[in-house]
Amino acid sequence: MSKVLVGLSGGVDSAVCAYLLKEKGYDVLGVTLRTWLDSSSEVSKCCELDDAADIAKALDIPFYIHNVGSLFCHFVTAPFVSDYLHGLTPSPCVICNRRVKWEGMMNLADIHNADYVSTGHYANIIRLPNGRLTVKKSSGGKDQAYMLYRLTQEQLEKTLMPLGNMSKDEVRQIAKKAGIPVAQKPDSQEICFVEDGHYADYVETNAEKFGFSDLLKGEGNFVDESGKILGRHKGIYHYTIGQRKGLGIAMGYPVFVKEIRPETNEVVLSEEDALFSDTVFCRDLNFMSLEDIKEGEEINASVKIRYRHEGGRAILTRVDKETIKIVFDKPQRAATAGQSAVFYDDSDCVIGGGIIVSGN
Repeated sequence: MSKVLVGLSGGVDSAVCAYLLKEKGYDVLGVTLRTWLDSSSEVSKCCELDDAADIAKALDIPFYIHNVGSLFCHFVTAPFVSDYLHGLTPSPCVICNRRVKWEGMMNLADIHNADYVSTGHYANIIRLPNGRLTVKKSSGGKDQAYMLYRLTQEQLEKTLMPLGNMSKDEVRQIAKKAGIPVAQKPDSQEICFVEDGHYADYVETNAEKFGFSDLLKGEGNFVDESGKILGRHKGIYHYTIGQRKGLGIAMGYPVFVKEIRPETNEVVLSEEDALFSDTVFCRDLNFMSLEDIKEGEEINASVKIRYRHEGGRAILTRVDKETIKIVFDKPQRAATAGQSAVFYDDSDCVIGGGIIVSGN
């Protein structure tokens, strides 16, 4: 009997993941990764210990708590604050999956001699004819493959994802039928460590803690594309590319954030047409279905430039050792530095991806 360590977040997806694996005959252990403490010193939404413990009890499986707070701070929260202060819009969950969740679970799996780790993500792990492993979009409607593109071959080799082709409704029905106590628990919609959804408040509160107080510049100028001053902004970390609401400036016509300039503490505003571009550059790359893209080589792909982006057809080209150029067939709206560009093949399998550094 293979032993599998299931990451229990306290939600219905990971609960049903553990249930299905146990039904298949696996020796299942549950673990919750304790990542951070909120302002009242209670655990976060992402690691709700009471619910996770109740799930483990209902499923009659061993349950462990694993502290990964230092990893979470180093790889997730401190870079999150730094990125916003540098005019970027980060995707912390993408980094957390590889460097905190999977590394934490695999370390604990070694301790408990578990053969696999498992999560409640809606995605499939596929072995391709070339021998490499990749992640494929779920056929159930959610694309969480996007959030997993940074996983390594070693991590994929030891991972099971039993919810790959299920819908959320199917998962809830399984949980209800099995008597799992969180069957109707709402999904978490925001970044777990930003308690009230106000990212700028989190940045302001934690800039000094992480050693970035010198980057907290505060108010600056809104400017147009020619550099003309249009008004004052509250601080560059309040804004992201493509934003319209909450600008606090009246121009008589709709304006959007086109660019953030941390070096001059300026936020560039434009009309919506100026947000579209057909060329995006990304770095900090990770490949799944391929070992790499050779310099000068061109590959056709569908590319998503943020989680809720529907994707667009594009050509990928390696321009130097660190950089991939993405040229879309049609211009895409608001490519944002700091977000992830994820490349898919025609079978909805992840080729790889990287962090956007320029979208113009």
